[in-house]
Amino acid sequence: MKVSINDSVRSDPFVNKIGRSWRALLVIIVGICVLVISMAFSLTQGVVQMPLSAAWDALMHFTPGSMQHLIIQDLRLPRVLASALVGAALAVAGAVMQGITQNPMADSGLMGLNAGASFILSLCFAFLPGLSYNYIILYSFLGASMSAGMVYGISSLQRGGATPMKLVLAGIAVSALLAAIGHGIAIYFGVAQEISFWTAGGVAGTTWQQLRILFPCIAVTLFAAILLSRSISLLSLGDDIAQGLGLRVNIVKFAAALVVLVLAGASVSVVGPVGLVGLIIPHIARYLVGVDYGWIIPSSAVLGSLLLVLADLGARMLNPLHETPIGAIIALIGVPFFLYLARKQRREA
Repeated sequence: MKVSINDSVRSDPFVNKIGRSWRALLVIIVGICVLVISMAFSLTQGVVQMPLSAAWDALMHFTPGSMQHLIIQDLRLPRVLASALVGAALAVAGAVMQGITQNPMADSGLMGLNAGASFILSLCFAFLPGLSYNYIILYSFLGASMSAGMVYGISSLQRGGATPMKLVLAGIAVSALLAAIGHGIAIYFGVAQEISFWTAGGVAGTTWQQLRILFPCIAVTLFAAILLSRSISLLSLGDDIAQGLGLRVNIVKFAAALVVLVLAGASVSVVGPVGLVGLIIPHIARYLVGVDYGWIIPSSAVLGSLLLVLADLGARMLNPLHETPIGAIIALIGVPFFLYLARKQRREA
């Protein structure tokens, strides 16, 4: 039997690993380039359209007396940066959740984290008006933690423990419950109008003060997720295999859960309960770069940023006078994707 050189190269795991690494690196580089172009174009779009040269002048040679420069510096640049940060945070949160739970349908929105943070923030709007942004982020973390405990508790009650499908069903139930209570509180206490756009999801109104708190919070947590990526790759093989390879499963899961809570809580505090980003992007990243979370996590961060920047751009361009919420744009993509995954899981089961 003859074996060609090409066949032997294709079967060499080291060569395959190098090839996957180069492909993953190419995906990240191309994604960053497209992201930068999209962010630059996004600065020029809105009710007042501007040429790219005006955006460049506003960034490089800011003039306080220029209306165009003020619009770009105070309104558009913060929201574009917030879109990129939150997109990366939600996508990485979803990737980490899918890795540690071995659940391809895991997402901070589906697992109830976004709803928990939103519920607590509804209480803050009703009972603690004028709360500083530092406390808003803190309460978002608490709300996400509360809903996570409820989801895992409910899904673990029945025989067999917290299976992937039970987690999703419990997350949907908890999300519906908390969303209903939160809306009821908002209506009863007369703050529904104040939080209606925030509830639908959007980055309009993001300020530099919020970004100064959001950026280090998300950046440090994303770096922590990358540090955990090798351990998450082992966890994605199953707890028994990971433990057999010497991984301290409980410690890694606790650290990964903290990463997810911080990313989800910080994101909800800015854009509201935008869901399904963490469901869509990790699957796309996994398809493009393989199953190594050392590449999935950074690829998810880049692709998540790109998705939310484009969604925010679409939200402004569809109807400039009456801005469309980002949550509606993401839902148009995410709901069919969720139904496809659910049907695929059912066939495999």
